[in-house]
Amino acid sequence: MITTTRLHILPLTEAQLLKYAACDGSLEQELGLHFVERTTSEELAEALRETIIPNVTDPKKNYLFNTLWTAYTIDTKVMVGDLCIVGEPNAEGVIEIGYGTYPQFQGKGYMSEIVSGIISWAKTQEAVKAIIANTSIDNTASLKVLQRNSFINIQIIEEQSLWKLIIKTKNYGNYSSP
Repeated sequence: MITTTRLHILPLTEAQLLKYAACDGSLEQELGLHFVERTTSEELAEALRETIIPNVTDPKKNYLFNTLWTAYTIDTKVMVGDLCIVGEPNAEGVIEIGYGTYPQFQGKGYMSEIVSGIISWAKTQEAVKAIIANTSIDNTASLKVLQRNSFINIQIIEEQSLWKLIIKTKNYGNYSSP
């Protein structure tokens, strides 16, 4: 679990992912949280069925890089949003993240805090050298999250913007290189 100023960020197990997908309050009950109405988008439901849960159950994979991380407030004990790492680091040490804040909690800085927490955790993972995120060029809230966390826009293709944050560099004497 990652703890930030206002949040606990928890990587979900297979059983917890199934409860999460049900949206029936069973996950919140297990975690001792207050239930807040939430829905799972069709895109996330498909990712859970086809990618996330199968990868979490694969003993050859590190589930921390394949599961959904949910964030809940320390004081009011409600889930406010989620973040997913899209697989283990590639050969260059890059991981990709995707994230979302529940509508009733948007605009309160929670996602910036969640991403900051994941960055801090990623820095402790030896194989992780950089983090990328892809967002719509029209999603100003997502763009602000990335900017607040020092990501740099590296590419725009059609309506999508790719952002990168280098968290570790190779050190060559007095010089650093990504």
